[in-house]
Amino acid sequence: MAKYTGPVCRLCRAEGMKLFLKGTRCNTPKCAYERRQTPPGMHGRGRQKRTEYGTQLREKQKLRRAYGVLERQFRLYFQRASQRKGITGEVLLQMLEQRLDNVVYRAGFATSRAQARQMVNHSLITVNGRKVNIASFQVREGDVIGCRSREATTGNVKATLAELGEAYIAPAWLEVDREKVEATVTRLPGRDDVSIPINESLIVELYSK
Repeated sequence: MAKYTGPVCRLCRAEGMKLFLKGTRCNTPKCAYERRQTPPGMHGRGRQKRTEYGTQLREKQKLRRAYGVLERQFRLYFQRASQRKGITGEVLLQMLEQRLDNVVYRAGFATSRAQARQMVNHSLITVNGRKVNIASFQVREGDVIGCRSREATTGNVKATLAELGEAYIAPAWLEVDREKVEATVTRLPGRDDVSIPINESLIVELYSK
C-alpha cells in the first residue's frame, strides 16, 4: 500500500497548524512549525487568497493528514459515513476515531499516530486478547486493547506513558490501565471527543458537489 514518505513537518506548515505528527517533539522548540510557520515552497511567504473550494479542500486535507489516511481510503470513509444514520460529518469523525491505530495513540501507548500504526502493523497490539495487525480495524464498545505479552513491548509502552507523564489525560471514552498496559473502550467516541480542531461541514460540502 502506498504511503507518504516525505517530511511530515512540511504537512503541518502546509495546513497552517500543528498536526502532532512527530509526537513529543511537537511540544518542544525543535518543532519545525514553531520555527517557521509559513507554508512550504518559494511562494510560501506571499499572501494567498483562498477560494471557497480551497478552504474546503484544506479542511479535508487537514483531517486526512492528521489521521494518516490516503485519499482513496478517506473517500471510502466518507461514502460509508453518508450511508449511516446520523450527521455525515460527525459519523465520519467517529469512524476515524475508532481506527485501531488512533485508539493506540489516544490511549498514550504511542507518541504519534504513525508510531501507533507501526506497532499495529508489526503485530504488537491485541484486541480482546487476539492479535490484530490492521491499522484501520474499527474498535467497538467494550473492546480491550492491549499489547502482546512481550517484555520489550510492554516496557516500551510503559516508557512512552512515563514520557507523556501523569498530566496526559486519555479521552473520556477510553479507560486506560497503565500497569496492565490496557485500554478499554467504555463507549463510542462523540463529536466532542475529537481533539483536532476541524469543521467537518466543509468536508461534507466538498464531497457533495
